[in-house]
Amino acid sequence: MNDVFLTFEIFEIVVVLTPWKLIGYIGVLMFGSRWVFQLLSTSKKGKPTFPLLFWILSLVGSFLTLSYFIFGKNDSVGILANLFPACVACYNLFLELKWRKNLKDS
Repeated sequence: MNDVFLTFEIFEIVVVLTPWKLIGYIGVLMFGSRWVFQLLSTSKKGKPTFPLLFWILSLVGSFLTLSYFIFGKNDSVGILANLFPACVACYNLFLELKWRKNLKDS
């Protein structure tokens, strides 16, 4: 998974792409894109809100990025930086799903 499968240059910066880096990039993209969905949801409702998709993107993005730092890079700083958001996203997703289930049951 650390074999280079693509190398290219952008603005005199050489970018080396491996499968683990691709997983890391996708994770960062997913984690960052959650704010776009939060902004759209807030604009639609006219008040600050966090849609279910926000927590799903947070969790999946965190796990993908964590996978990159654990298996692809073995970087303890990256692991710690992404472990806490993954736990928070997991907890909030659990609460959101529990709230939706209770709302549906009542």
